[in-house]
Amino acid sequence: MPSIAQPFDNESLPKDKLIAEYERVRAQTMRLTEALSAEDMMLQSMPDASPAKWHLAHTTWFFETFLLQPHLAGYRTYNNAYQYLFNSYYETVGERHPRPQRGLLSRPPLEEVVNYRKHVDDAMKVLLESYSAEIEAAVTIGLHHEMQHQELIQTDIKHALSLNPYALGPDTYAVESSPGSVSTKSPEFMHFKGGLSFIGTDAESSFAYDCEQPRHQVFVPEFSLCGRLVTNAEWLEFMADDGYKRPKLWLSDGWATAQQEGWQAPLYWHREGEQWFTVTGRNRVPLDLNAPVCHISYYEADAFARWCGCRLPTEFEWEYAAQSVECCGNFLEQNQLLPQPVVADNKGLKQMFGDAWEWTQSPFIPYPGFKTPEGALAEYNGKFMANQWVLRGGSCATAEQQIRSTYRNFFYAHQRWQFSSLRLAK
Repeated sequence: MPSIAQPFDNESLPKDKLIAEYERVRAQTMRLTEALSAEDMMLQSMPDASPAKWHLAHTTWFFETFLLQPHLAGYRTYNNAYQYLFNSYYETVGERHPRPQRGLLSRPPLEEVVNYRKHVDDAMKVLLESYSAEIEAAVTIGLHHEMQHQELIQTDIKHALSLNPYALGPDTYAVESSPGSVSTKSPEFMHFKGGLSFIGTDAESSFAYDCEQPRHQVFVPEFSLCGRLVTNAEWLEFMADDGYKRPKLWLSDGWATAQQEGWQAPLYWHREGEQWFTVTGRNRVPLDLNAPVCHISYYEADAFARWCGCRLPTEFEWEYAAQSVECCGNFLEQNQLLPQPVVADNKGLKQMFGDAWEWTQSPFIPYPGFKTPEGALAEYNGKFMANQWVLRGGSCATAEQQIRSTYRNFFYAHQRWQFSSLRLAK
């Protein structure tokens, strides 16, 4: 499918396009919550997740804190208490409400949060009309930051609603549609000769996060990469072969976590008789055997790869291979919110972008020569470069404009509530 949105140029974006982009992103966030009740939007099902209401307020706080307060003369904050309530992790900005307690914030009510967004949007329009190159980089980061939270709204509310009795789920939270499953053949591997390769970007003409920089050379030994993601059918074979019961397949920390958490299948899988079901944004549906497996941890992905006699790719192998693939796929804008099966007659690498994030065996660490940006936004990514693993490619809940071959996502090895999957490597 054609690309819906191209990354915009940080150096030459006209004022009217910047304003239009701001309005588009902010409106898209609100559309994602249209079918949710105020009660839905207060739910926080675990410390890793946040209420949808908090996401609406925090993304607004970002523009107020990093753009309006320093750059719009005479701007008055909507409510000084919001500086504390809706800060996420910016220590240099000030104290903040404890993350695990965000679901206890019955006040301000949803209506007030919506008014807060309008207040900030009105002020941002004034600021953007008096456009200067000084603010464009911060606006760009703010918009991409909001797109990240659009994905979190999807994953966080899915986890929260999955804990409700199914009959109580919203009827029209999202439109999940599948083009129909197709027969999936045995996985085919594509061989790459490897060699010296440039990795990352210097972001001279398009947006990229600090953790994607600087562009540098690495040596990639020859390798093979599976042409598609692992399917639900293949995962059922792993389960049938006691994959969750064989400690030799697992990393020590992974085995301990799986035993402690009682993992026997991916998150959201439920069995009734001989039929497996999975949870979508609004209800249960029969498991599509040909669709990619998702909502698995790094530990599960690593165990499955070892069971297959394969391994997870490094992030450098993934990016080396992805450089030859068009950046298009099943993203948030398709409004399906489930990974889709591959089209059987497609050749080459498939599902590299969209559908589900792909675990790699690479730790999330800085690239050689990485420099933390100046100012409060220095806390954006650099402070998290420890004990997490890189995922690549985006998912069905990722805004298409977010994704490029250099994009590095990162999560802890035990986390499963994101749309995470795997691609085998040799």
